[in-house]
Amino acid sequence: MTDPQLTLRLVRLSDAAATLDAFGSDPSMSRQGTVTSLAEAEAYLSGLIDDERQHPFAICDGDRLVGLVCVTLDAVNRVGWFWYWTNASHRGRGWASTCATAVATWALSAGGCERLELGHRADNPLSGNVAGRAGFVREGRERGKFLIDGQRVDVLTYGRLATDPWPAATLEVSW
Repeated sequence: MTDPQLTLRLVRLSDAAATLDAFGSDPSMSRQGTVTSLAEAEAYLSGLIDDERQHPFAICDGDRLVGLVCVTLDAVNRVGWFWYWTNASHRGRGWASTCATAVATWALSAGGCERLELGHRADNPLSGNVAGRAGFVREGRERGKFLIDGQRVDVLTYGRLATDPWPAATLEVSW
C-alpha cells in the first residue's frame, strides 16, 4: 500500500455521519439511495449490515469512511452484484480502484462467488475506470436502462469471473 491513510474495513453503524457527508457531496449520490439525514444514514447502513447477502466494506481515510465497496451475494448462483461509491472529496486518488480490486479478489476467493457483475451509467466513465482496474471486463450496453431527470440513460455492464486474470491487489480483505 503506497498511501498510509487508505484503509479498508467492514462498515459500521458509527459510519453514519460520514455516510451522510458522502451523500451530500454530489447530487448523483441519490442514485445510491435516500440519505438526507443522520437517521436515514443509520437506516442505510443498518440495511447493509443486517442483510446477510450484503458484504459492505468501508473505504477509509484513516478510520473515517469516505467510500464504500459492496458485494450483494446471490449464493444459489455464486454470483455477486458489485457496487461502489466515493465521497466527492476523495475521488481521483485511485482509492476506489484499489479497494474494489481487493474486495473483488476476496469475493472470488473466500467470498464464495464465481462471477461478479456490475453496471454504471454510460455517462460516468470514471466508474468504468474503477471496474477495469479491478479486473472487470466490459460485456455490453443496456440501452436506455435508467430514467434520470426525464432522460433515458444507457448502462455499461461488466463481469469478472474467478477464472479471469486477476489484477495485483495492494490491500487484503478479511471478513
